[in-house]
Amino acid sequence: MREIISFIAISLLFVVDGAAAQQLVASKTEAPPLIDGLPDDPAWQVSPTLTTTDKVTQIPIKLQAVYTDEHIFIKARFTDQNENRDHKVLVWNGAEKVYRTSSKREDSFVIKWSMEPVKVDMSLESETPYKADVWFWKAFRTDPVGFADDKFHVFGAQKTKESRDILLPSGKTMYLTRSSDTGRSSYKSIAYEKFSGDEVPRYEHRHPEGSRADIKAKGGWADGFWTIEFKRALDTGHSDDIQLDPSLEYQFGVSRHEIAGKRPNPALEQPYYESGDVGEELTLVFR
Repeated sequence: MREIISFIAISLLFVVDGAAAQQLVASKTEAPPLIDGLPDDPAWQVSPTLTTTDKVTQIPIKLQAVYTDEHIFIKARFTDQNENRDHKVLVWNGAEKVYRTSSKREDSFVIKWSMEPVKVDMSLESETPYKADVWFWKAFRTDPVGFADDKFHVFGAQKTKESRDILLPSGKTMYLTRSSDTGRSSYKSIAYEKFSGDEVPRYEHRHPEGSRADIKAKGGWADGFWTIEFKRALDTGHSDDIQLDPSLEYQFGVSRHEIAGKRPNPALEQPYYESGDVGEELTLVFR
């Protein structure tokens, strides 16, 4: 009986006004892809391609997925004229004798999974509270060590010390709290006590640990395209992650830029950095 109820509940999650969300079909494979950021691994040949559109930049994003008994693999591919691998490089200000943050921002990509029992609007225009598991690939801070950052969003009507105000089109205010999973990140800030060069990196890399090390990922840029590959256990055993059961379906969305609730900043190398948002509702299904 419990299985029947679960099936009915999941079946109802993804239908609104008679229209179902686009499906990303994960195909079963015995030969999973290497997570190397290269687009032509034979494993992807068995997987259909879903094309969606980034909400902010309106560029097409092509997605594929395969899985084994233990892991899910997702590939994202999209156009980008430039390969941005630097992030917040520090530039020496000789007059002030201090380092200042440059306008450089890394390329990034986000997969945002609903952790709600029913379908919700996961955008930053939603009037419905939700919690989401966030897989956040960063070209400088996480890619060199072969991971994506593991985070989660809490979006709701209650303001907290860590939340950011989000003004909705309706005039209502909601609040976005962005938190990291438990464990150690793949990067940390560097403190410079004296002049160490005209330009120096703001972060140094390290191997992530705990729940923050759940997602292996690698991005490769060539000929105006990024290819980003993700690998994660279906069941991580961590309470701050969404656990994936191949008998069920899962709501998600993607964003070309970090989802932080900020407005575009023309002074940045990438004006849309931190102003990303999920657009089209997507559904992961297993076949």
